[in-house]
Amino acid sequence: MQLYESLGEFKLDVLKEIGNIGAGNAATALSRLLNRPVDMQVPKVRVLPFECIADEVGGPEQVVIAIYFRVEGQVPGHLFFIFEQEPAKRLLSYLVNMNDNKDLDFCDMEISALSEIGNILAGSYLSSLADFTKLAMSPTVPQLAIDMAGAVLNYGLIQYGEMGDSALLIDTKFLEGCEEIQGTFFLIPDPDSFSKIFTALGVPFE
Repeated sequence: MQLYESLGEFKLDVLKEIGNIGAGNAATALSRLLNRPVDMQVPKVRVLPFECIADEVGGPEQVVIAIYFRVEGQVPGHLFFIFEQEPAKRLLSYLVNMNDNKDLDFCDMEISALSEIGNILAGSYLSSLADFTKLAMSPTVPQLAIDMAGAVLNYGLIQYGEMGDSALLIDTKFLEGCEEIQGTFFLIPDPDSFSKIFTALGVPFE
């Protein structure tokens, strides 16, 4: 049985709690950086097969903004924050007071801002996971790409030669009043890393 088929509701609740703590830490860090309130939620956490990731962000040919990190430490792997273009523009308008225009091109300043937001989010989520598991993990310097989802996800395969067959998905919603801005976090541990994470969480792994 694949990992994404074998986790029960309680085990997924543990993962969701880790995501909620990471979102809270990220919201606090962004609030301090921007000197304004930032509200974030984690409404959904799932483990899913690698081949289904692109479908979660609109399909392999959907053009997305992807912030990519290599995860180093005891549980190496790949980490992606993925936004569709229009929500990414609204996020910049909301958090960084950049112009909310219809042009989906991104200037250097916007790309830099998205990379910094991704860096804060990645550090917060990985720190939460590391605290729970007592395993060392840290992100590399972020790389940002604007491309089709399928091409972005294959980047890690090309650069590092392999990925695990399962991914941890954490939906992240930035909230302003009644408006939601959604981004999706994917942690794709290397083949031997997922077993270490779930063993450390007390989840039998076969």
